[in-house]
Amino acid sequence: MNNGAIRHMALFTLKYSVGALETEAFLKDGADILSAIPVVQNFEVLRQVSAKCEYDFGFSMEFENQEAYETYNNYPSHQTFVKERWDTEVVKFQEIDLTK
Repeated sequence: MNNGAIRHMALFTLKYSVGALETEAFLKDGADILSAIPVVQNFEVLRQVSAKCEYDFGFSMEFENQEAYETYNNYPSHQTFVKERWDTEVVKFQEIDLTK
């Protein structure tokens, strides 16, 4: 990650059980939709393994700079995903934005 780059992570728990078909569909759809946004780099779907964390999953991605991050936040497919899926299927989450 270069200076000025941003790593954005969203840790979350879904309203479905960890192994449910709906969970797998959400994770796959999230990866397909969000990783297709041109400014998104190094997108990953992560599963929590620590008993110290209350969230089950994470989406991690990188952006070249603040402008790219803002482009992502305002990108139509991101906003649609948040409105139609995230807001209705995620029960709790924490966002973390890191830079070097």
